[in-house]
Amino acid sequence: MTKYAKDEFDQVPQNTSRQGVHRDAQETPRPTLWPVLTVGAVALVLGLVAFLVLPNLGLVAPGAASSITTPAPQQTSTAPSAAPTESSAPSASSEPSGEPSAEVTPSESPSATPSAAPVDKTTPVAVYNGAGTAGLAGRVAGLVQGDGWVLSTVGNWGGLPQQTSVIFYNAPAQKSNAEALGTLLGIQNIVETPEVQQPLVVVAGPGFQ
Repeated sequence: MTKYAKDEFDQVPQNTSRQGVHRDAQETPRPTLWPVLTVGAVALVLGLVAFLVLPNLGLVAPGAASSITTPAPQQTSTAPSAAPTESSAPSASSEPSGEPSAEVTPSESPSATPSAAPVDKTTPVAVYNGAGTAGLAGRVAGLVQGDGWVLSTVGNWGGLPQQTSVIFYNAPAQKSNAEALGTLLGIQNIVETPEVQQPLVVVAGPGFQ
């Protein structure tokens, strides 16, 4: 105990709460920083995701769409290539075809050919001497008549001079008869002419044997 006399400050009231200068100073609450840091970290993560991931997904912000430039279309040449490509060449298949090829077989029936007109020895035959040799017309007429032909006229030739023996016929139907007479007499010069009046005319010219 002190030896000093008691004063008004030595009287302690029954109430335990301090008053006046003896009141305890209360600490001022400090603002907490963790909510701010958490919000900042989340914002940073979202920014990185928007910068790195969204462009790869094709999601672009509306403001950034106007800054993207569209590449100009490349001009392709429409002119056809002058050199043919190897793919356009037909491929030669080494495998035989499964279907039999259509082969043209000759027809068994003979083709219809116009048959030669039969020789008609009843057709009158005129015999002329065109060589000037005496008795030539009679000798030729004897050969013709001896083969079965019918004689019409036998005499000297009064037409253009002939360089060789000739047989005239005045219609296509008499061609077979004229050829038969040529074979008989050995005369190869056979002429069709409408100028002769008789169907068959034999002119024995120079050199007739």
